[in-house]
Amino acid sequence: MYEIGEKIIYGENGVCTVMKIAPLEMVGADPSKMYYYLVPLVGTGTYFTPVDSNAFMRRLISREDAEKLLNSLGEIEPAICNDNRFNHVEAFYKEMFRQHTPEAMVAVIKGINIRLTDKKTKSSRAEITMKRAKDILNGELSIVLEKEIPEIDAYIKELIGA
Repeated sequence: MYEIGEKIIYGENGVCTVMKIAPLEMVGADPSKMYYYLVPLVGTGTYFTPVDSNAFMRRLISREDAEKLLNSLGEIEPAICNDNRFNHVEAFYKEMFRQHTPEAMVAVIKGINIRLTDKKTKSSRAEITMKRAKDILNGELSIVLEKEIPEIDAYIKELIGA
């Protein structure tokens, strides 16, 4: 069980802070069922998920693992979908996000950067997917390394060119 104030990765939503653990404050909600009230680091709103949910949640990586990740960015292969059919590309990246790892987010960022560079045209879908991957990766690294998101983003951009 996570604690109030703890920062966790919640599904494909990135870093969230556990703001409260309580029943839902809605008419008709089961008062005995406990929920996490999660506020995203990037974005707005609040997510509600049962404490006993099967939704993916994990603690943030350690500082040591974050530093290892940054030192190995060049070794992470880009995630490139060679099938240009929209639904196949969408499924490919969805599967990458389901890995819920910083390495997968780096691979997505690298892969999309290559696709955008090679095509010489902009794809709003690709740019949105890259932004999501960057938000998740930069959010986690910024908390763990105690740096601002723009600083992490600039550093990664310098290392991998995306």
